[in-house]
Amino acid sequence: MHLFAQTPADQLAKPPAGAQEFTVLSTSGTNGKSYNWTAPDGSLMSRSTVQLRGMAWDVDQRMRMGPDHMPSVIEIRGSTPTGDAAETFSITAKRAKWQTPVDHGDADYPGSAVGSAFYVAVGGTFSDGSFVETLLAAPNHSLALLPGGKAHADRLTELTVGEGARKKKVVAWAISGLGPSPSPIWATEDGKFFGAVGGLGVLPAGYETALTPMMNAQDEALAAQSPALAKRLVKTPAGPVAFTHVRAFVDGTRFVEDQTVVVENGLISSVGPSSAASVPSGAQVFDGAGKTLVPGLWDSHQHVSDDFAGPFLLSLGITSARDPGNNNDLTIARAKRRASGDLLMPHVYPSLLIDGKGPNSAQLGTIVTSPEEAVAAVRKAKSEGFTGIKFYGTYNPAWVAPAAAEAHKLGLHVHGHVPAGMRPSEAIAAGYDELTHIYFVSMEAMPKDVVDTSNGINRFNGTGRYAKDLNLDAAPIKPLLDTMVAKHIYADPTLVVVESLYVPENGDLSPAYAPYVGTLPPATERGFRTGGFAVPKDLTRDDFRKSFAKLSDLVALMHKDGISIVAGTDGSGMELVRELELYVTAGFTPEEALAAATIMPAQLVHADKTTGSIAAGKAADLVLVEGDPSHHIGDLRNTRVVMMDGKLMDADELRTASGFSGRPKIGN
Repeated sequence: MHLFAQTPADQLAKPPAGAQEFTVLSTSGTNGKSYNWTAPDGSLMSRSTVQLRGMAWDVDQRMRMGPDHMPSVIEIRGSTPTGDAAETFSITAKRAKWQTPVDHGDADYPGSAVGSAFYVAVGGTFSDGSFVETLLAAPNHSLALLPGGKAHADRLTELTVGEGARKKKVVAWAISGLGPSPSPIWATEDGKFFGAVGGLGVLPAGYETALTPMMNAQDEALAAQSPALAKRLVKTPAGPVAFTHVRAFVDGTRFVEDQTVVVENGLISSVGPSSAASVPSGAQVFDGAGKTLVPGLWDSHQHVSDDFAGPFLLSLGITSARDPGNNNDLTIARAKRRASGDLLMPHVYPSLLIDGKGPNSAQLGTIVTSPEEAVAAVRKAKSEGFTGIKFYGTYNPAWVAPAAAEAHKLGLHVHGHVPAGMRPSEAIAAGYDELTHIYFVSMEAMPKDVVDTSNGINRFNGTGRYAKDLNLDAAPIKPLLDTMVAKHIYADPTLVVVESLYVPENGDLSPAYAPYVGTLPPATERGFRTGGFAVPKDLTRDDFRKSFAKLSDLVALMHKDGISIVAGTDGSGMELVRELELYVTAGFTPEEALAAATIMPAQLVHADKTTGSIAAGKAADLVLVEGDPSHHIGDLRNTRVVMMDGKLMDADELRTASGFSGRPKIGN
């Protein structure tokens, strides 16, 4: 979308002596550095150099503030995993103009107290705090934004960090208007940017030990809002509930027309033809004409972000999720709050993420340095209520077997990335029950140099280069699939992730998000046009697209062979129906695709006796959708009523609470 030549790293701005230094970090270690300083001409400068699991950012930023104390000039240069970071913004003759990797535009800019607005960049550095400082200084802590929207900050909590002369009080603020849920940010008492913490944190050098206390403090402050939200959105039926004359997806296998499904005391009490159904006296009745009742959906790869993810996921019809790695303390705390009724959240089946130590360690992983530590981590997972363990790419392949054996002894599921240097067949032989991401299935046939570096960018670029040429009907792929069938190995392919990384150019609207355009803040929707990873110079985007097509064929072949597929997004959850659409495109029937997001994951976590399908005696985890997903699987986006554990939620109310301004587009 832009016309600039990418600025080489040696031409990016270099921080001078005395620049404010920030550390970019996670609970697993340091991921990079970022610097802020003021140039001699008054420009606000920053530079970030960050590495995250093989993905690299090297970006600088220059900003000048106008007489209205809003940005009048912004220039961003450098590189990101998706390519050139070049972005410009300027105000000339009361006209604002911007050019980014994903879009361009202009708007009138009077520049008065009424017409001022803060331009929110698509990219930028990790430590730029100008937006936060301007927002906190604004009347009522509110700002108009460009290209659109409005931001507001609410004070959350405060915390004292640092030791000795460096001890200071910092304040957490929740910023709304940028995304579906509030974004916590930390500032000094006088409103200067201090940092941000989460899966990846940015903190001033010398305050790195404050990461965990700050994460816990902001989570506790946000959690205090959850009980009221749950009380407002959840309605406990006074008696039976009946969905009448509805198309229903029953037994996890088939759609049946004109059914009546009755729920009593949180359980499905009857399912059958409406012509013969008996609706209990006084039941709350939902007319299902023109609608479809499906089991609550499952996202089998959902890293739950915060308390606000609960209503968000439920608005999408997701009543169960498998969290394959997160902040362990926050996962445990959320489970306790949900159990006590203070948190509205889908059923979450968490896995403990275990990785080895290295530059590509998972940012929320439990880092182990010996097989004994790995076995201890498995035992800890069991004692703390986790249902599985997930290995990651820097984990030592030799430690898989002892840790997996302990996991199986304790009744835990074993899955994950395939550690670098290991092929999926070897991971299965060592104890894997499931392979995560389709590109790790394809690693069986990748060259050794790709396998040996698959904990970095090569898990994407290596498969993007070679997958297009795979022979799926011959060794080594065919023997791998035969083994998966024989050993009942599951697969969580996340095709929607591969599509997002291989198919689009910057500026292309992702089909996963296209139905939601116009319903979320502009700052969020611009991200819908972020392209895939930058293609190596000796390849083309078409090469990556052909590899995506071959990986889709691989998923289809796995399904045809009888390998159990579970649908996961590794995203916000909005991508789940797109994952199912990709399955249908690959040759699944709509019924088979829907099973991958209902009964199959329930079977994986051994919950299929109580949930995962519409059958008498099972938990009332149900979603009423407008339309007919038996013909158009995309109709699953049209949620109208969500029921979890027999309790009712209005999907529109859930959407409003989650930052949506309306319903997604109907149909495909």
